[in-house]
Amino acid sequence: MKKLRLLFFLLLGFITGSAQPERFSGEIKAFKKQDSIHPPPQNAILLIGSSSFTKWTDVQDYFPGHTIINRGFGGSTLPDLIYFVKDVIIPYHPKQIIIYCGDNDFVAPGGATAAIVVERVKQLFQLIRAQYPKVPVAYVSIKPSPSREKFLPLVKEANAMIKQLTEKEKHISFINIFDAMLNTDGSINKDIFLSDNLHMNAKGYKIWADIMKPYLK
Repeated sequence: MKKLRLLFFLLLGFITGSAQPERFSGEIKAFKKQDSIHPPPQNAILLIGSSSFTKWTDVQDYFPGHTIINRGFGGSTLPDLIYFVKDVIIPYHPKQIIIYCGDNDFVAPGGATAAIVVERVKQLFQLIRAQYPKVPVAYVSIKPSPSREKFLPLVKEANAMIKQLTEKEKHISFINIFDAMLNTDGSINKDIFLSDNLHMNAKGYKIWADIMKPYLK
């Protein structure tokens, strides 16, 4: 166990250089305050990632047979999620971890290639495994968004590579929500998005929930 903790902190120190912690300090403090007032349940399913989870405020209603803790923080990239692993993952001792993050990496300053996104996902997996060697993990594929349609080739490439990565890992699943968000002609279904053409409405989350349910422990 000591070796695993040492590996965790070594990895954390090595890979958080491009995070922007100051952007999310308020949200992280709010999580900690909430936890101090209402201690989170043990053995819950933990959702972590960016605004697609943050805005899923009624996620518990979609999964009434499960206990959900939602710790998505809006606009985050994978380096941000990696930076805050010790705040949004480690304290909760979850029975399962569900990740949605990656699409903001493409539009962040400097951008990211598909290969860079996949490497960041791999690093996140390593951090989780250093702390929780056997906890099941599921990665929700990067979604197609109308407002970011020009990034679709990168999204598709990254999703394919992440899927391959998960197939090589124990206790890690890939949840493909990408295809279900398209019309039959392959175009993005805009009817499942809010007016910003980036975040989903209830129809979009219903699609996600139906696909995610079989993967939940």
